[in-house]
Amino acid sequence: MSLHGSGTRPQDANPDQSDGGEPANGTTDAAQLPADLQDERLIARRGVSGAIAAFTSRLRSGDLGSVPVVVGLIIIWAVFQVANGSFLSSRNLVNLTLQTTSVGVIALGIVLVLLLGEIDLSVGSVSGVAGAVLAITFVNKGWPLALSLVASVVLGIVIGLFYGLLYTRFGVPSFVITLAGLLGFLGLQLLVLGKDGTVNLPYDSALVGFATRSFLSPAVAYILIAVVVAAYALTRLQGRRARAAAGLSSAPNSVIAIKAVALALVLLIPVLILNGDRGVSSMFLLFLALVVITDIAVRRTRWGRSVFAVGGSVEAARRAGINVRMIYLSVFAACSTLAAVGGILAAARLVAVSQASGGTDTNLNAIAAAVIGGTSLFGGRGSAYSALLGALVIMSISNGLALLSLDSSIRYIVTAGVLLIAVTIDSLSRRSRQAHGRA
Repeated sequence: MSLHGSGTRPQDANPDQSDGGEPANGTTDAAQLPADLQDERLIARRGVSGAIAAFTSRLRSGDLGSVPVVVGLIIIWAVFQVANGSFLSSRNLVNLTLQTTSVGVIALGIVLVLLLGEIDLSVGSVSGVAGAVLAITFVNKGWPLALSLVASVVLGIVIGLFYGLLYTRFGVPSFVITLAGLLGFLGLQLLVLGKDGTVNLPYDSALVGFATRSFLSPAVAYILIAVVVAAYALTRLQGRRARAAAGLSSAPNSVIAIKAVALALVLLIPVLILNGDRGVSSMFLLFLALVVITDIAVRRTRWGRSVFAVGGSVEAARRAGINVRMIYLSVFAACSTLAAVGGILAAARLVAVSQASGGTDTNLNAIAAAVIGGTSLFGGRGSAYSALLGALVIMSISNGLALLSLDSSIRYIVTAGVLLIAVTIDSLSRRSRQAHGRA
C-alpha cells in the first residue's frame, strides 16, 4: 500500500517516530500539520529554530539572496573607515545617500530588464537626454516646471515603448536595440543642448531645492520609521491569519516579532547617524519609496509574477496564457522611464545639465549596481532591493576612493573586480541551485 494514501504514516516507515506513537523529534503528527506540509516529501520548518534551519538550507543549496552583497558592503565600509576615519561620519554618509539616488533609480530599471534576461545599454543616454529636455524647456523656453518634468518622463516612456516594439515585433536583440539607442540619444542630447553645451538650473527652483536642500526633520523621520514597522507587522499578521484560515502553514508570531524588531533597527541606526548632520534627504526617501513600490509590484501583483515567469522561460509563460508581448513592452517602458527620472534627479543635484550628463560611467554604474546587488544575468531571479544594495556598493567605492584622493582609474579597476566577483558568485550559486533542484 502506498505511503501517500493517507494523512498518517505507519510507524515502521518513520524512523523518527517513538514507540509511543508520537514523533521523537517533538513535531506534530502529519494529520495535524497544515495542508501544504502534510506531504511527507516536504519538510516542516516551524518556529524560530525552524526558520533559521530553513535559511541555512537555502544558503547551502545556492539560494544566497542578498547575503553576499550585504557582507561585501560591510567589508567595504570597514576597509574605508580604517583607511579614513571620516568615511562613516554623518556628513559623509549624507553625501553618500545623495550620490546614490540617481544611480540607484536608473539601476532599478535595469533590475526589471534583467529579470527578463535582457539588457538596456542606453539608460545613461536616456537619462542625459531627459535632463537636457528638462533644462531646455524649463530654463530656455520658460515652460512651467511641472510641464517640463512631464515632458521628460513621457520621453522616457516613449523610448521604452519603442524599444519594446522593436523587440517584440521584429525580434531585434535588446543588446543591439539599446546599443543603437545609446549612440542615437547621445546625439539627440548634444543636438538639444546646442552649441553652449551646458544649461544651469535656477538654484532657487523647487526641483533643485528638493534635491539639494530638502531633508526630513528628526521627528518626522522617527515617526516614519514607526509607521513602516507597524505596517510591516500588520501586513505579516494579516497574511498569517489568511493562510491559517485557508489551512496553510504560516510564520509564527515570534518570527514576525523578531523580523519587525530587526527592521526597526535596520532603519533606526542609519537615521540616527544621518540626523547627526543634515538628516535623511527627501530625494533619497523618494528613491526608497520607488524601491518599495517596485518590490510590491514585482512580488505581489500578477504583472510581477508574469515578469518572473517570462524571465524563467518565455515559452512556458506563453503556454500559461501570459501576454508575453505586453510584459516586454511594459518592462522596457518602465526601465526607460526610471532612467529619465534618474537623469532629472542627477540634473537637480548638480544644478546643471551638460553634454557629459548621463555619459562617462553612468551606464557602468547602473548596470553594475543591479548585478552586484544580486540580480541574475540569466533572468528570473532578483529583487528591487538589488538596486539599493548595489548602488550603495558602487557609490561607496567611489566615495571612499575620493576621500583617499585616489585616481579615478583605481575606481574603475576596483569596480570591475567587484562586478566580476558578483557575476562569478551568481554563476556558482545558479549551478548549485540546479544541483539541488532549486533552479
